Amino acid sequence: MNFWTYIARIIIKGRIPILIILAFITYLLATQMKYMRFSHSEANLLPKNHEVNLEYNKFLKIFGEEGNLIILATQDSTIYTAKKFNNWNKLSKQLDTLPQIDFTVSIGDIKKLYKDTENERFDFTPIYNHPPKTDKEVDSIKTDLFENLPFYDNFLFNKKTGTIRTIIYIKKDIVNTIERKKFILEVLNPTIAKFEKDNNIDVKISGMPYIRTMNSKSITDEIGIFVVLALLVTSIIFFFFFRSHRATLITMIVVSVGVIWAFGFIGLFGYEITVLTALIPPLIIVIGVPNCIFLINKYQQEIKEHGNQAKSLQRVISKVGNATLMTNVTTASGFATFIFTKSQLLNEFGIIASVNILAIFILSLLIIPIIYSFLHKPQDKHLRHLEKRWIDTIVSWMERTVRHKRIAVYISTVVVIVFSIIGVYMIKVSGSLIEDMPKGKDFFKDIVFFENEFGGIMPLEIIIDTKRKKGVMKLSTLKRMDKLVEIIDEIPELSPTVSVLNIVKYSKQAYYNGNPKYYQLPTSQEQNFILSYTKNSDTNSDLLSNFVDSTGQYARITTFMKDIGTDKMERIEERLQARIDKVLPAENYNVTLTGKSLVFLKGTNYLIKNLVISLSLAIFLISLFMAWMFRSFKMILISLLPNILPLLVTAGLMGYLGVPIKPSTILVFSIAFGISVDDTIHFLAKYRQELQVNNWRVKISVYNALRETGVSMFYTSIVLFFGFLVFTVSSFGGTIALGGLVSVTLLFAMVSNLLLLPSLLLSLERKIANKKVLKKPPIQILTETEAELKEETED
Repeated sequence: MNFWTYIARIIIKGRIPILIILAFITYLLATQMKYMRFSHSEANLLPKNHEVNLEYNKFLKIFGEEGNLIILATQDSTIYTAKKFNNWNKLSKQLDTLPQIDFTVSIGDIKKLYKDTENERFDFTPIYNHPPKTDKEVDSIKTDLFENLPFYDNFLFNKKTGTIRTIIYIKKDIVNTIERKKFILEVLNPTIAKFEKDNNIDVKISGMPYIRTMNSKSITDEIGIFVVLALLVTSIIFFFFFRSHRATLITMIVVSVGVIWAFGFIGLFGYEITVLTALIPPLIIVIGVPNCIFLINKYQQEIKEHGNQAKSLQRVISKVGNATLMTNVTTASGFATFIFTKSQLLNEFGIIASVNILAIFILSLLIIPIIYSFLHKPQDKHLRHLEKRWIDTIVSWMERTVRHKRIAVYISTVVVIVFSIIGVYMIKVSGSLIEDMPKGKDFFKDIVFFENEFGGIMPLEIIIDTKRKKGVMKLSTLKRMDKLVEIIDEIPELSPTVSVLNIVKYSKQAYYNGNPKYYQLPTSQEQNFILSYTKNSDTNSDLLSNFVDSTGQYARITTFMKDIGTDKMERIEERLQARIDKVLPAENYNVTLTGKSLVFLKGTNYLIKNLVISLSLAIFLISLFMAWMFRSFKMILISLLPNILPLLVTAGLMGYLGVPIKPSTILVFSIAFGISVDDTIHFLAKYRQELQVNNWRVKISVYNALRETGVSMFYTSIVLFFGFLVFTVSSFGGTIALGGLVSVTLLFAMVSNLLLLPSLLLSLERKIANKKVLKKPPIQILTETEAELKEETED
């Protein structure tokens, strides 16, 4: 007995136990959904042992977590009235009492550094001793701040625009935990909203903990939207094609169970919900529906042909089940190549996607025949879609094109290739921490505000190792650092720096009785006098601890970066490195550039290189699969060309439309290739079957294969096109690009497989239409005559 015929009989005879087993597995996986975790930190695209990660971890070991700042700001001029000014400072005090907060710094907390001549030390004094009662007092405080305290400029205020800020330092041990999310969503946001309402002031909020939380919430909110939309769109399209409530309901049952399994596997494996793994449940719907189309369409064709329900169900499993397995394996292979990247983000995505694609195949192969076995066979009204004239018109047009206009197909193909290659050379590489974040959300608008006001929100750190204890506070080192800061201040994409230099300059200003014109580094003569005051002071030690380590060997210069792509960042890095090499020579200093923003940008470049390898691996694996299936090198080339061409077209479109290569868009190629090759397998499987039936006559075999598989290929491609188009409703730029580009690629793949592939088979008729070239595949696809003979013999 043929393997698939044997499987078919097991499924039909054991339908009740199989349904019980499926229900039990679904229940178990549903219980695992409670273990799903949402990501509370940025995706680290680099391997843990990568040099950039090691440098960043060393920085964290010396100076601690950098991303624990939440920043509040307002540009409302009415903030400088007595009532609102005091309320702004009260808000800071209120937040400071919360258990999740380490401390806050606001205008009301500002203290002047002054010289205590009697004790020869520096000390602090508040800029005001009691809350201002009149607007005039506030104006006086504002003037004092803006004109006499450059140390706080670009930190707590922007004197050019009048914007003021409050800095909130949340406790470092909750930065990367769910406690941070609860604090921001349940405590901070309601508190700020109440303040805005009570004072009629618009408060901007930013900082990496806040951005990560709001971004994660957006991802969470969109999962449900995607699942509902994917179910709705695919069910509408399915019903439009089949005009059967029963077939549509069965399909929705299959993919709904698939979604439960997808969430269950994420929980079972203990993976986090990221911007990528959030796509898997709707992805399973979009990929699962085509499985159902092929199975149900074949079942209805069999019923129409001979009316025997038992034989129809057995043939659906034994004939279409085989081809569907192969298509799902190739699709899973496209996703599984991500497993071989060293990025944890992509690794988890590849594992979950490939496992669930194979799972949805098993579900569709089991559930559809079993449910139909309990139902009456389809009536004539359920089979009318098989005779739709508009489908016949489309298939006839494809047949005429392949039969009479092959030269036009080849010329069009060459023209498309040329234009696509030109577009490929126009593609740019890009990537940043916030580039793909939802631009319509309030938190993204706040990011733009902070970029304009304070020069950026993504921290970039420069670590200087002086190679000796207390080397940082040597005047020669400080002067060299000052020269480096000058070049940073000239780069418009970077904010003014914060470092030990600010404290030293402020100390000199205090030594000269607060005169702002002395806000500069001391001379060698002044250094001794100022140093004697500093040694007697306790006030500077707390400030210094943020910028100099306890041994005095390491110094930290912090700047903040705007939302720039990797190409600009590379140029900035080169510019900084050239300056570093000049002013801080390697024989005396070790200087490292690090920070979360730099780690992400380096990760983007690393990821793109890995994904190119991943795509190459996908093509190689699927080529091996084709070779194993057809045992013909020529057939490998013929089958790959119609699927590589759409990828080239998409890459060309990206160049022309200015869509950059970044982690989200480069995923398109591996995903689209793995899915588009499914049509090729269905067509070639039927083509080989027809060759055997028609005594290796190519023309009649190609036309028969086109007529039989053309309808299902058209149906599935339309479902996939609109299914992936669902992702374009996302608020995330990367998800929108992924959905749109995969949709376009799969549409081109359908046209390529229905026109170019048959044309190539006809043109290369003499070279491939013989038993020597098309050897018997290891997976036997029975012809109808062979199947019937075997069934009769076995019966």
